[in-house]
Amino acid sequence: MHAGNLLNPFMTRICSATRLILVVLFIFSTACIATAAAAEHTVAPSGAEFNSINAAIEWASSGLPPKASMDVKHVILVLSGKGGVGKSTVSVNLAYALSNHGKKVGLLDLDMHGPNIPKMLGIEDHKLAMSGDRIEPVHVTGMLSVLSMAFLLPDTSTPIIWRGPMKMAAIQQFLGEVDWGSLDYLVVDLPPGTGDEALTIAQLAPNVRGAVIVTTPQDVATMDARKSAKFIEKLGLPVIGIVENMSGMLCPHCGEEIDLFGKGGGKKIAEELKVPFLGAIPIDIEMRKAGDEGRPFIIKRAGATSPTWIAVDKVMESLINVVGG
Repeated sequence: MHAGNLLNPFMTRICSATRLILVVLFIFSTACIATAAAAEHTVAPSGAEFNSINAAIEWASSGLPPKASMDVKHVILVLSGKGGVGKSTVSVNLAYALSNHGKKVGLLDLDMHGPNIPKMLGIEDHKLAMSGDRIEPVHVTGMLSVLSMAFLLPDTSTPIIWRGPMKMAAIQQFLGEVDWGSLDYLVVDLPPGTGDEALTIAQLAPNVRGAVIVTTPQDVATMDARKSAKFIEKLGLPVIGIVENMSGMLCPHCGEEIDLFGKGGGKKIAEELKVPFLGAIPIDIEMRKAGDEGRPFIIKRAGATSPTWIAVDKVMESLINVVGG
C-alpha cells in the first residue's frame, strides 16, 4: 500500500492543524525516501569495515541533516533494552521532578508505536494546534510542556504503520518545528531497543547531555540494558546512570518485600560499566494506579512516607544531581 493511503483513513477525522502537520510530515518523508534511494548509489563499507559498529554508525550518519535548531540547554534520553520495564514512568516522574525544581522542561514522547505519556499525565484527550507556522506543544503546567504522537491520532486504538524515513521526518519536525520556547531540559522517552528513534534523536538533537538506562533486575532485562548502554557509548554520549525498576515488591497487605524479579541486577551492570547507579524502585500498586489515573506518582504521593515514594524521590534527586540540576 502506498504510504499516502495509510494516512487517508484518519486524515478526514482530525482537526485542520493536525492535518496540516501530517501533510508537511508526509511531504518531508517523501523527500527523505528520495534521498535514501539516491544513497543506494553510494558505496557502503564492506567486509571488515562493517565489523566495526563505529564504522557502521559513521556511514549511517554521513547523509544526516544538521542538528535541529531549538533553544535547549540539555537533552536527556531515557531508554531501555527491553519493553515493559517502566521507562515511561521514569520519564514522566523525571520531567515533573525537574520542573518542580524550577526548570523549564519539555517532555517528548518518541515511542511512536506505543505513545503512553499523555495517558500517564491525564492529557490523552488533547490535540495539537498551530501557533503561526509552528506546532504548539501541550502545556501541562507553566514549567512543563509535552509532545506525543498520540496527540495526532483520532483515537487510542489507531496504530502508526511507518518505516524509518517517516519516523526520522517526524523527529525532525518535533525538534525543530515545535514552539518549545527556551528549555532547560528536554526529556525524551524512547521506545525499547536501539533502533531508528534512538539513533535519530541522538544524532539530530542539540546538546544531548546523555542517557538514562532503565532496567528491571532479572538477567533477561539486564542483558539488553547492557546493549543500550554500549549503544550510547558508541555514539560518543555518556550514560547518565542506571535505574533499577520493579526491584522487589511491597505486599499491600503485610508490607513484606518480595523479590518478584530478583534484586540488584541494575546495580550490578552499573558497576560493570562503571556508570552511576541512580537507585532502585520497588513494585507498588500505587505506582500503577498513578499511571492509570494520569497523575505522576511523584506528585500524587508528594510528601508521603511510603518506602516506594521515598525510593522514587531518591532516584529523581540522584538524577537531578548527576545532570547538574
